[in-house]
Amino acid sequence: MAAALLLALLLPAEKLNVVVILADDLGWADLGCYGSKYYKTPYLDGLAKQGLRFTHGYAACPVCSPTRAALLTGKYPARLGITDWLPGRPDRPDQLLSRPKLDNHLPDGTMTLADHFKKAGYVTGHIGKWHLGGEGYGPMKHGFDVNIAGDHTGTPRSYFAPYRNATGFIPGLEKAPEGEYLTDRLAAEAAAFIDNNKKKPFFLYLPHHAVHTPLRAKKELIAKYPGKPINGRQSHPVYAAMLESLDDAVGRVLKALDDSKIAERTIVVFTSDNGGLATLEGMPAAPTINTPLREGKGYLYEGGIRVPLIVRWPGVIRPGTTTAVPAVSHDLMPTLLAACDLPVPEVDGVNLLPLWKEGTPPKRDGLYWHYPHYANQGSKPGAAIRDGDYKLIEFYETGRRELFDVVKDVGETRNLATKDPDRVKTMAAKLEVWRKAVGARMPTINPDYKPNPPDAKGVIVMQARTARVHGTMLRFEPLPHKNTLGFWVDADDYATWEFTAPKAGKYRVVVLQGCGTGQGGSTVEVSIKAEKLTFIVKDTGGFQAFEPREIGTLTVEAGRQTLTVRPLKKAKAAVMDVREVRLVPVMD
Repeated sequence: MAAALLLALLLPAEKLNVVVILADDLGWADLGCYGSKYYKTPYLDGLAKQGLRFTHGYAACPVCSPTRAALLTGKYPARLGITDWLPGRPDRPDQLLSRPKLDNHLPDGTMTLADHFKKAGYVTGHIGKWHLGGEGYGPMKHGFDVNIAGDHTGTPRSYFAPYRNATGFIPGLEKAPEGEYLTDRLAAEAAAFIDNNKKKPFFLYLPHHAVHTPLRAKKELIAKYPGKPINGRQSHPVYAAMLESLDDAVGRVLKALDDSKIAERTIVVFTSDNGGLATLEGMPAAPTINTPLREGKGYLYEGGIRVPLIVRWPGVIRPGTTTAVPAVSHDLMPTLLAACDLPVPEVDGVNLLPLWKEGTPPKRDGLYWHYPHYANQGSKPGAAIRDGDYKLIEFYETGRRELFDVVKDVGETRNLATKDPDRVKTMAAKLEVWRKAVGARMPTINPDYKPNPPDAKGVIVMQARTARVHGTMLRFEPLPHKNTLGFWVDADDYATWEFTAPKAGKYRVVVLQGCGTGQGGSTVEVSIKAEKLTFIVKDTGGFQAFEPREIGTLTVEAGRQTLTVRPLKKAKAAVMDVREVRLVPVMD
């Protein structure tokens, strides 16, 4: 017995294995352990019970490729030059700003987690979505020994076998039984990788395509969620079935670790690349909703960047623990390398190992985001900083700043910017210093900007999403059950729209207005330069019960103009909601 103990002490300790599982577009509130009552996620809930669950885990960006780059390199997306999904949304005439240069792959020579683990003698495997560069810039050029399914694409060619579309097959999945489900296949490949390498130290990166659109799931699982999706609720049967398959896939990986008898020396991390997709994007219903968080994928509000983050490390992390300490995607590189006793390079992420082991928070000067792009989900270019309990969002079109206490006000409903201007000034200064330090590329004025042009009949339709809000509380609410200018609770707040008039003339002004029961009676002015109209807000029986109100005629000059909607008198708790304003030409 003594000799065996002595031998054990003299022999080098077995190296830890690492498995990082990344979901695509999975919202913070989509798991049972994060409060969902609709989705079924028993394996992920069980993982949380076995490890550490972060309640303030963040993605490095509100869209996918930048977060993936940050996770693998430990660096801010802005430093890497990858600040949007690849190849990104192109510039358009209806956008005031032009996007900065966007690199379409990881910079040459950038060291990834896989590079560091491979250097230390680990077998490295990539199974799933890459989306960080095409031929010549794939996973095997960045430290991975094995690549299955990883290429330049951001959307799966098919969720069911054969895994192909007009551009070809998903690489490595050319052979598959007809009808096989992609999430199941990736889990099977991961289990095989674990079994094949159970006697060697390994790093497995498993970035699933699920639950990214198109929404496709197995029929038998969809049937478990009867009913039709209702916007504003977690209620989409297909999304729920996709998530259940993802959860099953996690369970399969965990079982493979158990069967290989290496679970006790394997760190497992689960997270998402951005918040849940809560807007339509051409679909009849939104996939999910991130309540109590505000908005979703594409936005710098919490719903777009706060994500699930769960870590299991048997014997080190105490089971069933939670932490409200903020952590972000690029913290994983230094933390995992430190956990495996490997050298930690100088990166932007911080080492969370003391937090994992003893609950000691790391020292950092803040969390930063730079998203200088217009998102498909409707958001506008901007940046954000979280410093302590406070988060500041800065919008690049106008310089508008919004301040929230995201601990007390998780839904970001109370903009504190006017109440705490000193904090705004301090945080904005820190944000600017950080941008310069990481070389953040900024958008520029779009020379082809043409806001709200007329339609084929000459009608100028100014939707709520194209408005600029001024003041404190007024905001555009993009989710499909709202799609409105709302929270008009401050009489000093107002909205403006830029539009393009093809010629001078008279236009009838039609406001699509809603107002809750008993809330009508506010006086509102609509103006274009010196031309003004006023109307009394009508009680429509609900703030989303919109009615067209023709309020009069204004004379408009040709060219780029600005229309302003401003309350003159607030009658009750809120002025109104506005979905759109129309200028209809008066025919001579």
